Amino acid sequence: MLRLTRYQWIVLFAAWLGWGFDIFDGLLFNYVAPNAIPTLLGLTIGSPEARTATLYWTGLITAIFLVGWAVGGVLFGPISDRYGRKRVLLITMVLYAVGTGLCAFVTSIEQLIVCRIIASLGIGGEWAAGCALVAEAVPEDQRVEAGAVLYTSAPFGLFLATGVNALIAGHFFADVPEVSWRYVLIFGLIPAAFAFWIRTLVKEPERWEAAAASAPPPRLREIFAPEIWPRTRSALIVAVVALITWWSCNAFIPVVVANLAQAEALQLGLDKTATSILIESWKTQGTAIFNVGGLLGTLLTIPLAKHWGRKPMFALYLGFSSLALLTTYGLDLEPQVRLYMYFFIGLTVFGIFGSFTFYLPELFPTRLRATGSGFTYNIGRVIAAGGPFLVGSVASAGAGNSAVVLDTLFLVGFVPIVGLLCLGWVIETRGQKIPD
Repeated sequence: MLRLTRYQWIVLFAAWLGWGFDIFDGLLFNYVAPNAIPTLLGLTIGSPEARTATLYWTGLITAIFLVGWAVGGVLFGPISDRYGRKRVLLITMVLYAVGTGLCAFVTSIEQLIVCRIIASLGIGGEWAAGCALVAEAVPEDQRVEAGAVLYTSAPFGLFLATGVNALIAGHFFADVPEVSWRYVLIFGLIPAAFAFWIRTLVKEPERWEAAAASAPPPRLREIFAPEIWPRTRSALIVAVVALITWWSCNAFIPVVVANLAQAEALQLGLDKTATSILIESWKTQGTAIFNVGGLLGTLLTIPLAKHWGRKPMFALYLGFSSLALLTTYGLDLEPQVRLYMYFFIGLTVFGIFGSFTFYLPELFPTRLRATGSGFTYNIGRVIAAGGPFLVGSVASAGAGNSAVVLDTLFLVGFVPIVGLLCLGWVIETRGQKIPD
């Protein structure tokens, strides 16, 4: 149980909201893509041409979005270390709100990409500043718990995105899919305003103020210095492997689940309207199952990290991530069984991220904390951008055939195995104080 002061709870909540929007915005686009992309391309929603185009452009735009996230993280990390966590968290929330809001009014794919880049720069800066803020504001003996709780906002973001899409696109504007996606994106502005207000109540951590007053301004190249490089390498290994796996899977959950629902509808002999209802229902169920697994996996990082250690915890999550993916996408399963397997993907592929919010900040000293955490995590995003793009490109080459999509995602199951082979370079931090 977390034992925090009122102000420490405010700090945790301020950063928690940012993490929630991180995932909320990413999945929200994946939800609206099947309607938004065909509309902007002048294609009929639901047609074979639209499905193929959606696979390709979802992969490409997700990849571009991840690169934008990475640029934002690398850019705002040093700014956060130099000018403060609070200032960066306010700026990044404004960028996110502006970019997401403008997406609702675009009239072309090119305009959509530009607006997604603006939003991604803001979201990218969220991670480093928020994690550094929490790590510096909470007591040493509460760092693991606070870090894991911070990432529970990710399932919250996914649940919120699912609910918003189901309510707006699946209910209020279900009969006008070519317009519904615009209203879904506009909704993203409402919680952003609330998060901005909460962050005005935050003050800079004393640990950061002391470091900023007594040390020279941080430089990015310092994280590659001989004494820091092993820590940078350790962070890069776990971040890159986890992010490639996560985004290669997560970006296509709505697409995969929609294909599963269509297969189930065909078996049941449902008409077009019933099939459409089943697809939306399964998309909601699939995301919910994935989220429940992710929430449980996130919380499990607390006892595993504290009692087993960071490296054994990473080994467990990576091993079972590979098993879950290879089983889900490699075996000949019934559509509904494959749908339920998303719980185990969430438990492992999603759950491992609960550790990054405390593991990466505890690797770096205070004056380099946001710089190091932001760089390693977001470079992971840059490399991970290749995952959705390749999956989308290969799958679209198969004309959206569900078997091609599953076969492509099956290969993603080998990525965590690479992570297991690299664990010898990962640093154990259990029982160590956060560096000054």
